[in-house]
Amino acid sequence: MISYNKLWKMLIDKSISKTELTHLAGISTNAMAKLGRNEDVRVKTLEKLCTSLDCKLDDIVEFIPDEKPKKGK
Repeated sequence: MISYNKLWKMLIDKSISKTELTHLAGISTNAMAKLGRNEDVRVKTLEKLCTSLDCKLDDIVEFIPDEKPKKGK
C-alpha cells in the first residue's frame, strides 16, 4: 500500500494548500485527488511534486507492505 501522509504533513509544515501545490507543481486536479485517496499516480507526477517542494521521494511517499497471512494458521 502507498501512503502520502508525509506529503500532507509537509504541506502543513510549509503552509501550502493542495490547490497551491497543484498549480506550483503543474499537476492535474485528478492527480491530486488520486493522491488524496492514496492511489497510484504517475512517477512524473511524483517527480514534479519533489521538484516543487525541493524534497526526495521518500519525504512524501511511504510504502507500507501488505500483511500476508501466515501459513498454517
